[in-house]
Amino acid sequence: MQNALLIGLARQVTLERQMDTIANNVANANTNGFKADRSLFEEYLNSGAREDNFIGSDRRVSYVQDRGTFRDVSQGPMEQTKSPLDVAISGDAYFAVQTAGGERYTRDGKFSMNNVGQLVTSDGNPVLGNAGPITFQPTDHDINIAPDGTVTVLEGSGKADSIRGKIRLVAFDNPQRLEKIGFNLYGTGSATAQADTKSTVQQGFVEKSNVNSVAEMSRMLEVTRAYTQLATLLQQQSDLHKSAIEKLADVPA
Repeated sequence: MQNALLIGLARQVTLERQMDTIANNVANANTNGFKADRSLFEEYLNSGAREDNFIGSDRRVSYVQDRGTFRDVSQGPMEQTKSPLDVAISGDAYFAVQTAGGERYTRDGKFSMNNVGQLVTSDGNPVLGNAGPITFQPTDHDINIAPDGTVTVLEGSGKADSIRGKIRLVAFDNPQRLEKIGFNLYGTGSATAQADTKSTVQQGFVEKSNVNSVAEMSRMLEVTRAYTQLATLLQQQSDLHKSAIEKLADVPA
């Protein structure tokens, strides 16, 4: 196969993977706490399709290779909901939640209360405090969540605050190593978890996705154009090759 076709096909493969990443970002533009993914590319040098026919520096052919993706962990915009159970993190920490598969982590602070009084995520996973799931009593009202995550309530007709727990915030030595496991949750992957002492929380707010929809749609158009141009180039190369073969076949013996 000609080197031009090899290079074109290699670029099309990377563009297809980049499009998958962009499409996933666009699909989660309204997902609370979602962090956008970005593609990484590098030049990859390899021998030509028929290296014995080339000499000197012409032996090396430059391809494009997608090394993988990295996560944009920048803070998403805060949206005020005025719900006393909604919480947004200001900082790099994550909420710890209990799932059927063990402890997991999320930036989605859209919380509610289940039928047994536990503070839970939108998927029903209990939110963990420093002493386990945070649980309210049936007579609790006037819920307050302090910036450090301490949850207090007024119980019954009492006027003194009662503590129901402290939302546990977890930081990681390298957030890029966190593993996305679906449902807006992360596993530790190869990252190391540690207690966070710098981040704060805001009651009555949720963190929205940090995806810039306009920028992602622009990237999608750029990838589509590049893919189309490459398809045209590959077709022209194929036609040129076919024409050359046909002309060679017409040469008198």
